[in-house]
Amino acid sequence: MQPHAVQRATENNLPMSSPSSFPVGGFRYPRPFKIRRLGHFGINVQDAALSLRFYRETFGFRLSDPLDFAARVPVDMQGKVGATTGYFLRHGSDHHSFVLFPQAVMNAVYPPPPGVPPATINQVTWQVGSLEEVVRGHEWFSGRGLKVHRAGRDTPGSNWHFYPLDRAGVANELYYGIEQIGWDGYSKPAAMHDKRYMAPPQLPHRAEAAEVEAGMARGVGITEGLRDTEALPQVHDVGGVLLGRPFKVTRVGPVRLFVDDMQQALAFYRDDLGLAVTEEVVWQGERCHFLRTGTEHHSVALYPAALRERLGLRPGTPLLSFGLEVGDHSQLCRARGFLQERGVALRYLPQELTPGMGHNLLALDPDGYALQVYSGMEQVGWDGKPRPAHLRPAITNDHWPQLLEPQPDTFAGEPFLGPLA
Repeated sequence: MQPHAVQRATENNLPMSSPSSFPVGGFRYPRPFKIRRLGHFGINVQDAALSLRFYRETFGFRLSDPLDFAARVPVDMQGKVGATTGYFLRHGSDHHSFVLFPQAVMNAVYPPPPGVPPATINQVTWQVGSLEEVVRGHEWFSGRGLKVHRAGRDTPGSNWHFYPLDRAGVANELYYGIEQIGWDGYSKPAAMHDKRYMAPPQLPHRAEAAEVEAGMARGVGITEGLRDTEALPQVHDVGGVLLGRPFKVTRVGPVRLFVDDMQQALAFYRDDLGLAVTEEVVWQGERCHFLRTGTEHHSVALYPAALRERLGLRPGTPLLSFGLEVGDHSQLCRARGFLQERGVALRYLPQELTPGMGHNLLALDPDGYALQVYSGMEQVGWDGKPRPAHLRPAITNDHWPQLLEPQPDTFAGEPFLGPLA
């Protein structure tokens, strides 16, 4: 194994022929947008109802809204694709942080080109700071000849967006303004969406609050939306609060991807999206790249596809894993026991392949997708440098201590806002 390559990462990765700067919130950037965070993620599954039950009961996600794709299925495929409903799930106040869509329906609605396997990742979604960034970003991607799958506004969810595809065809989404679900737990009623947007809007556009006022004036009731409740008995003490499981998912991500062409992947995630390379690792002769937005060590990790079989992970998908952060190390230890008790298959990655992370595990869902459960991420400061590898605590997965010595950046990441439930 070769040592980690640590560098100071910058976001100015575009060729010199690109425009020198765009105004984004009063700052100059090489793109007309700045990604703020990984917002949500989605997968296509064989049995969406089974997966819904797994994610609600095992990880505590709440159902925000279902979405029936029946009307979008081609006539010649209707009645041949099974159940047509997908599900939007949330762990906090964002309308959705995780989506589950039926694989057979997605294959029918969005058939892959000849010779290309069906998409298993539904979306990797990035939040920007304004509606203007969405509109200008869409113009920028389209003007550079990059493929954009679709654009407009999501219903349900209310977020303005466009979907650029990475070089391997994985759908990424840049969005602004996702609906927030508050203390009452109701999602926005479908009748509030009186207009369908299939393209970015003209600017400026009225505020969402004005849209809600207009809906109420038409007689739409606030409580006509969906309200989900806890799936399990609330008997576990989590920091003094009774929850349905002995942990709380407080953050989603990072996304880990297997890629066939690393340079093409970097050209998209680094050069097109503007993510900064935090660190490179060479493991078993294969070079892996870890990129970030914000202060988290990485938001997306890129691994050569040759490692998939060596790691014993599900074939047929570019997804290595999707992250679920829990509140602290104590919760993580209890989560491991909870998952084992429920018969969830667990795996562990070599520590070298998860730089910036402490203890973590992979939990396999009904389709064999890997969920990486962890409790914190190394923070990268103003100088853009990660912690050197030799200063990171060593981890032994056959024994997890109940108490750890804190690092300088323990609990220094973005906190979970609001009550745990």
